[in-house]
Amino acid sequence: MRYRYLSDSHTHSRCSFDGRDSVALLARQAVQTGLYALTVTDHCECNEYFDKNVRDDIASSVKETSLVRLSLPGQIRIRTGIELGQPTQDEAAARDALSLARYDFVLGSLHNLRGEEDFYFLRYNSEAEAIKLFDRYLDEMYELVQQNLFDSLAHLDYPLRYMTGEAGIKISDSMFSEKTDAILELLAKNGKALEVNTSGLRQKIGRTLPGRHILRRFYELGGRLVTVGSDAHRWGDVGAGIEDAFSLLLECGFTSFAVYENRVPELLPIK
Repeated sequence: MRYRYLSDSHTHSRCSFDGRDSVALLARQAVQTGLYALTVTDHCECNEYFDKNVRDDIASSVKETSLVRLSLPGQIRIRTGIELGQPTQDEAAARDALSLARYDFVLGSLHNLRGEEDFYFLRYNSEAEAIKLFDRYLDEMYELVQQNLFDSLAHLDYPLRYMTGEAGIKISDSMFSEKTDAILELLAKNGKALEVNTSGLRQKIGRTLPGRHILRRFYELGGRLVTVGSDAHRWGDVGAGIEDAFSLLLECGFTSFAVYENRVPELLPIK
């Protein structure tokens, strides 16, 4: 293993609507992979929170994670997290979810625009349509960063997983540099982290979310807090791509990354 403190801060168990496996299986894989820390961040889609019993799913995730932590003393650091999706679309839901437990870590994310389905389900019929949707996405993402309920911003360019990776529509980073810079600057100003999400390495887009350009720009704008997560939805993907993300961070100027406990970042050396 090239890196001592390999950690995965974005994983999903069966307590997420699209997760497959128990927290115990995720933790077993993390131990076998030699991870320093594992954070379970099951989905909390705030725009569906009161309609689809998301509250119960989160409570189950917290309970399972707590039990697994007690069963593995000294073997790995198990942290309780949550992925707060679309918190600006229902702030009451977001705040209710945050009141359910003393989380170690809160991811902020945006999977769909107001009134739209998840970007996964949308069909991109033209470049112009995709560009318009991505522009709206960045506007909502800026609102999410302004709201400031999270610790780390998950997969900043999430829609490109489907627009570029699946539909083959190329969207240049330079097309939206002004809006992206505003998001990154506010993250840095607020002392929040930017996530390096490695799921894209396992998908057609073939890179981390975000990629090298955005990570370098975050560093240039004063951002120093970063977290790394596989976005695993099955036990076999826990820890996947974390070493690649560490190598990329070093290339972009970062020397440390964060793992959160009680919502406080523990800075760890990458190398």
